[in-house]
Amino acid sequence: MQHYTRVLTQRFPHAKFIVIDEVAGAAEALDGGALEGADVLRLYGETPNTWRGLCEHLKVAPPIAPYPSVRYFGQRRYRSASVDELTTRPAKQLRHDQSPWIVEPRASWKGIRASAFNQMEASFSSRVIFEDNLADIQPARWLLRNDTFPGNLGLFRPANVIPQLSGGLSLTVIKEPLGVRNLSAAAVSSRSNFLFGRFEVALQATNVPGLVTGFFLHRESPRQEIDVEITGNRPDRLLVNVFYNPGSEGAKFDYGYRGTPVSIPLGFDASKTLHRFAIEWDPCFVRWFVDGELVHCRVTWGPTPIPHLPMTLHVNTWPTRSHELAGRLALRALPASAIVRRISVDSFNADTRPQLASVPEDI
Repeated sequence: MQHYTRVLTQRFPHAKFIVIDEVAGAAEALDGGALEGADVLRLYGETPNTWRGLCEHLKVAPPIAPYPSVRYFGQRRYRSASVDELTTRPAKQLRHDQSPWIVEPRASWKGIRASAFNQMEASFSSRVIFEDNLADIQPARWLLRNDTFPGNLGLFRPANVIPQLSGGLSLTVIKEPLGVRNLSAAAVSSRSNFLFGRFEVALQATNVPGLVTGFFLHRESPRQEIDVEITGNRPDRLLVNVFYNPGSEGAKFDYGYRGTPVSIPLGFDASKTLHRFAIEWDPCFVRWFVDGELVHCRVTWGPTPIPHLPMTLHVNTWPTRSHELAGRLALRALPASAIVRRISVDSFNADTRPQLASVPEDI
């Protein structure tokens, strides 16, 4: 520690250093005086959580957001890529948002790999595990949405979520005048928030251009999101995406239009039959699976930090305004439906009161 600290002070003689430790005096013992004479701010676990000390040190105005208070998972060790992170599917990076929280693409940068947090379960009061075949909608678990968002040409309506005789639900997009929209769509959202875990759906997407079938986790204030999407103009490809904004609960950072999307070939047409799509979300990585096969993996800063706050789970089908995303809407092909047969969740109770997340915009 002393050696590396001394190298930093020599290489960056005018740098401002911020040292964080849970116990006063512990960091000084580790750096062995190597920071003596440097411009240093020391923050300790018992230090009041305010912006004042940090902003005075950096000579910047305090932000409008409250000082962040997030769950601490302990230090994680850097590691090399493991075999279970290697994928055989080529991924095509699409146009990303520009943000301080998105690393600009470069061939040599793959993100920061860290060891998974093995003691996570001890940090939470309870675990949430269920598998729902959606034979009937449980009102305590699911909400049928009745709203919309700017990028959606349709209005979500509960009547468009239709139970199927063979099991599961049909999520239907219909052409009908509704005042605020001339199309109706379908969306189901969880009433509970989830933090980390595995989320899987068995679904059959629609192949109508202009429609999007989505399975994703989402929150706002700050906005964070992890997506599985299949567009009607390319049902043979999978779109995976992450939106990230910093802060703790209530921080008004809700930026992002495109996110950080990547397109992955499926090797089949997802509109022809049911397939399983899964998201594994950990403090160190996000992994996407199709029919049990790992198809994509992201680690910290590859290219965003990993979302770290509770999110609600959603499945929907909707008509997008964006021709770039899903092609021009084929109105004559409506009505059109996606089929959802089963949703399973293995996650943690984040000790937050369940809340209804607002509907995200399209990328």
